Formats: sequence, C-alpha cells, structure tokens
Amino acid sequence: MLLALMLVLPVQARAQSRFITVASTTSTEQSGLFAHLLPAFTQATGIGVRVVAVGTGQALKLGERGDADVVLVHDRAAELRFVAAGWGVGRREVMHNDFVLIGPQSDPAGVMGGRDTVEAFHRVAAARAPFITRGDDSGTNAAELRFWRDAGIDPKTAGGGWYRDIGGGMVAALNAAAGMGAYTLSDRGTWLAFANRADLTIVVEGDLQLFNQYGAMLVNPARHPSVKAAEGQAFIDWLVSPDGRAVIAGYRVGGEQVFFPEGGG
Repeated sequence: MLLALMLVLPVQARAQSRFITVASTTSTEQSGLFAHLLPAFTQATGIGVRVVAVGTGQALKLGERGDADVVLVHDRAAELRFVAAGWGVGRREVMHNDFVLIGPQSDPAGVMGGRDTVEAFHRVAAARAPFITRGDDSGTNAAELRFWRDAGIDPKTAGGGWYRDIGGGMVAALNAAAGMGAYTLSDRGTWLAFANRADLTIVVEGDLQLFNQYGAMLVNPARHPSVKAAEGQAFIDWLVSPDGRAVIAGYRVGGEQVFFPEGGG
C-alpha cells in the first residue's frame, strides 16, 4: 500500500504542476466567465489555469515581461501592436460582446434610449453630468477614450469636476457610478453580473461602435523561453474549438447569453 501511494503521489504532483498563467481582463473575471469556462478546459486537458485579472494594458505589459503564457484581452489595436512588436504570436479572435453606456434613471444628460454613443458623450459633457472613468488603461477605458476623441472633447481638461477618474476596475467604476448617480461605460458581461445597481440602468446600447471583441495570443516563446508554449497553445486552440465555443456560448447570467464565440476554424 505504501509503495503504491509513493508511486501515485508523483503523478498527482506532476498533474497539479501542469498549469499556465493567463493575463486577462477584469471583465472576463468579474463577469463570471472564467469560473464557468476554466474548469471545463482543465477537465478536457488536465492543464490548470491561473488568471491574473487586470486591465488590458496591464495584461499586455505582463506578456511583454514574460510573466504570463497567454494574454486574453479586448483592445484589438493594442493587441495588433503587441503582435507586431514581437511580444505575442498567433492572435486568435475568440469571442465578443458589447459595451453599454450606464447611467442613472434620472438621466440628466438626456441620452436615454439613444443608439449614437458619440452623441451621448457630447450630451454628457454639455450637461456636465457626473461621469466615472476607469482610468486604468483597460480595454474599456481605451474604448471610452476613443468615444471622447470622436466627440472632439477632452474631458480631463473640460473643468467642472464632472469627469471623475477612479483608477480601478469595472466593478469599482459601477459601484462609484451607483453611489454618485453617474454615467460610465461598461462591458455588458460585467454589468449583467453586477448586483449593486441602485438606480443605474442601460441608457445607450445597440450602436455598432460598441462592438467589443476579445483576442487571445501566446506570449512569444522566442522572446521568453520560460513560456509554456505547448500548454498555452492548447488553451487557445481549445477556446476556438467546437467544445470551447460551446462552453463560451453556454454561459448565461439571468438567462441572458453574455459572450458570443467567434467563427472558429
């Protein structure tokens, strides 16, 4: 019996040590997707996943330093720069959802029900209505800043104290908006999973510019030989496989599908 146990334990130890580190966004973590997705991957492959959930910009920096094996984020332009600079290889489009503009039921900027995000940002600025920005170099923050640029507005220099930078994640931004009766841009997944809504609601959705795509890249093992290339690639391949896509599509919050897998293949 003792000999059998001694033979089994090293096998278990090896299985437990077979893992990858994925640098990803707060939205994949706070929406609940990873809690649904990762056990299915581990069951299918025997590979564990340790997630570092930060803003997209920080996740990409972790990849640049070789502190992750895979990066899964949602800022296509930044992802393409990451690959072009040689930090990542084999970018795959994994899934998408959308951004939504959140605001108080009282809607002081008068944007409720609109489908033009840039016009909504114009109105928020004109009304000097409180707006919470994450200010954390995340994919959501990058999208928000693009809308301000498209609106021709620099909210940081507009004055009046209505634009408030919290330097935090999506849940922190939603909590701040709930407490202050403010507007904020959110990914839909985190919004659906967010419980502390107070009188917040979706005020703008359905604009094609709110499309929010997630891409996965292997950190370049030629730059960082410590990268677990085989295991990391197995994770990316599984995400875009029929099995992975089915798990992604099957995740629901309140009966609503949160993420939509890309075409696969």
